[in-house]
Amino acid sequence: MSDRFDLVIIGSGPGGYVAAIRASQLGLATAIVERERLGGVCLNWGCIPTKALLRSSEIKHYLDHARSYGLVAGEVGFDLAAVTERSRRIAGQLNAGVRHLMKKHRVTVVEGEATLSGPTRVRVGERVLEAGHVILATGARARELPHLRADGKRIWTYRHAMVPPAMPTELLVIGSGAIGVEFASFYADMGARVTIVELLDRILPVEDAEISAFVAKAFGKQGIAIRTGARVDSLVADAGGVTATIDGGEARFSHAIIAIGIAPNSETLGLEALGVATERGHVLTDPWGRTSVEGLWAIGDLTGPPWLAHKASHEGVVAVEAIANAPHAHPMDRGNIPGCTYSRPQVASVGLTEAAARDLGHEVKVGRFPLIGNGKAIALGEPDGLVKTVFDATTGQLLGAHMAGAEVTELIHGFCIARQCEATEAELMTTIFPHPTLSEAMHESVLDAFGRVLHI
Repeated sequence: MSDRFDLVIIGSGPGGYVAAIRASQLGLATAIVERERLGGVCLNWGCIPTKALLRSSEIKHYLDHARSYGLVAGEVGFDLAAVTERSRRIAGQLNAGVRHLMKKHRVTVVEGEATLSGPTRVRVGERVLEAGHVILATGARARELPHLRADGKRIWTYRHAMVPPAMPTELLVIGSGAIGVEFASFYADMGARVTIVELLDRILPVEDAEISAFVAKAFGKQGIAIRTGARVDSLVADAGGVTATIDGGEARFSHAIIAIGIAPNSETLGLEALGVATERGHVLTDPWGRTSVEGLWAIGDLTGPPWLAHKASHEGVVAVEAIANAPHAHPMDRGNIPGCTYSRPQVASVGLTEAAARDLGHEVKVGRFPLIGNGKAIALGEPDGLVKTVFDATTGQLLGAHMAGAEVTELIHGFCIARQCEATEAELMTTIFPHPTLSEAMHESVLDAFGRVLHI
C-alpha cells in the first residue's frame, strides 16, 4: 500500500520547503520528507543561527569601541552559553515557522530517511510514497579529509563551532571561504587569537581579487593572522589543544575549525541504481532542475556550487513551475546569483569578477569608490569599505559588482536588479540615490567607471 501525491520533495531546507509552498500554490498535492529538522541546515545550523552569533560579536565589537562614539561603557564581558543559547533559540523559532508554513499550505510532512526505489517512488521506513515527480533537495554536509577529521571537542566542523563547549584562545581556521571567514570574524571579535590557513593564494578565492585583498588587509588590522598558499598536513588533538602541521612545521592551537567546503548528501538515496548522472557526488541537472532520469528533479547544494540558500530556494521555484507547466515558468540564471559573506567587513558580489570578464574577452571599464568618501559610512563609524563595478566598455552592460564594508549584504540586491533588468551605465548613472545612505557609494562606483565620480 502506498500514498499517492503529485510531488514528493526529499529534504526541507530552503530549497525543499520553498518548493513545497510553491507547489501547493499551484495546486499540486505535495509531501516533503525530512530526516532531521524542518528547515534543513540553513535554518538550524547555518545561515540564520550563524548570523545570530555574528550579531552578538558585532555588538561586542561596538561596546569595545564605545568611546569612539562618545559613549562610556564599563568592562565588556560575555556569557558564551547565553550567546549560543540565543542562536539556538532563534533556530528553534524558525524551525517552528517552517512547520507552520507546511501546515498552512497543506503539505504532508513525513519524518525519516528517504530512499528511491524508483524515479518517482520514495520509501521512508515502511511507508511508500508514489508521485508524478520527485524533487531531491537533500543538501550537503561539512567536507572532511582522511587527515583532517573533526572530533567535536578540539577539532570542529561548523556545527561544533556553533555550540562551543568553551571559548577558544588560539583558533586555527582551515579554509577561507564564507564559512571559514565568518567563524574567523566571530571568534576574533569575541577575543580569540585567530589564524586562517588557505591552500590557494588568497582568502575568499571566489571573490574579486581586489575585494579579497581588501578583506585580508582589514583582517590583519584586527589581528587575524592569514597564511595563504599553505597546507595543513595533519591535526592531532589532545586534552590541552591541537597540534597542526602546516607546510612541514608544527604550530599549537587551543581549537581548530575545518572549513574546507561541503560534500553533497547523495550516497544513501539510491541514485546509482537508477542511473542518475552525477559528478563528484553532485547531481547534474538542466537549467530547470531536471536530472538525467525522467520525473526526477534536483535542486540546491546537492547540484553543486554556489552552495547558497537563496540559490536553492529559487531553483525550487523554477523546478516546481516547470513541473506544473506554469505560464510564467523560467529557467535558472546562474549568472545572477549574489554571494554574501557576513564577516566584519561584510562582502557581497554578483556577476563576473574583473579577471573573469577579461578572460571572457570583454573590454572593461572598472569603477571603484571607497566608503571613506561616503558621508553615511563616516557617520556610522564604518569608513573602511570598497564598491567596485565592472562594465563592458562597448555596450555599457553591468558585468559584475563587488563590495566590502558595513551592511553591503543589504545593498547588493540593487546591482542584482540592475543586471536582471539589463540596465546599462546610462540608467544607473541617471538614477537618483537617496542621501545620506551607504547606497550612494554604489552610484559613485558606476560614475567612476565612466570618469564622472563626484566625491573622490
